[in-house]
Amino acid sequence: MGSGKWFLGFARNMKSARKQVVQLKNINRWSDCVCESCVSWTMNDDNKLHVVVKEPSQASVKDSTGNPIENVIFLHGFISSSSLWTETVFQNLSESVKGNYRLISVDLLGFGKSPKPRDGLYTLREHLDMIEKSVISPFDLKSFHVVAHSMGCTIALAVAAKYAKSVKSVTLVAPLYLPSSKDEASFTVLNRLAERRLWPPLLFASSFMSWYEHLGRCVCFVICRNHRIWESTFKLLTRRREVHFMIMDLTKLTHHSAWHSMHNVVCGGAKYVEDYLNTLIEQRIKMCVIQGDQDNVIPLECSINIKKKVPDAEVFIISNADHKTVILGREKEFTRSLERIWSSASADTNTMEE
Repeated sequence: MGSGKWFLGFARNMKSARKQVVQLKNINRWSDCVCESCVSWTMNDDNKLHVVVKEPSQASVKDSTGNPIENVIFLHGFISSSSLWTETVFQNLSESVKGNYRLISVDLLGFGKSPKPRDGLYTLREHLDMIEKSVISPFDLKSFHVVAHSMGCTIALAVAAKYAKSVKSVTLVAPLYLPSSKDEASFTVLNRLAERRLWPPLLFASSFMSWYEHLGRCVCFVICRNHRIWESTFKLLTRRREVHFMIMDLTKLTHHSAWHSMHNVVCGGAKYVEDYLNTLIEQRIKMCVIQGDQDNVIPLECSINIKKKVPDAEVFIISNADHKTVILGREKEFTRSLERIWSSASADTNTMEE
């Protein structure tokens, strides 16, 4: 009897082990890391996005003047995460905003601590569905502002177009908009953003990862699968206990999510931007665009194109700022700009309701 129990127990353990291996294979690709941090999303039964919420300091759902608490959704760009906002804007809020605003920073599907499903294609629809499931529905958002950077701008426009009755303002930082026919839009964007160039480094990396999928996967094998080694190396070299969030975002991004998001959101979503903008124009949603005049990732003409398409849009071109430093390095100034946009949009909404 003892040996029989041992055999049955051994069989059950083997079956459980095989099941775990199958689950791991369904979750990860050979270029992905399988450390506890990278697969933590698999323990989340509801399979929602990772979000960081900064609740208003006041306990009530209304501020001191009786107005409802404002909500703001933040969407990051490519090779980034919610940390872009939590480490910049969240740290520099004025006291009035701290008291009256709920800020929600999202790790998009496939980025940061959010799920990175192996069978996902990371389409614009998938990103939108996950934002609805993880943010809009759980928080029961009846009205909100949207702030987005780079790739996140396309997703932000999709959210704003679908929830046009609820959106108070849309702030796009370095948005992508190259007017073209729907048949040519994706190819136009791919050729502009992933042009085969050796310099500057960001464009070379974009070109390499977009056109040479298997070579790009090899790079991710070296970087992403061994991210803990790189992070330890950076800590040693910089003599800091924590690695900068931009380094963390780069080393933990899987090739599968990056490659598909690039092709299915950045390029594939380009053919829908025109329709999204038309919806925002019809609904008279306040739109602001911010971009650095030294941006070497997104052509400066994109902001100019939006201004031509949406004459009422406010466009701010920041001197001596590039794709990242339009936010980083000028966090306080950038945050104050956002606060003015939100305040102005809320005032306009209240006036229209009256």
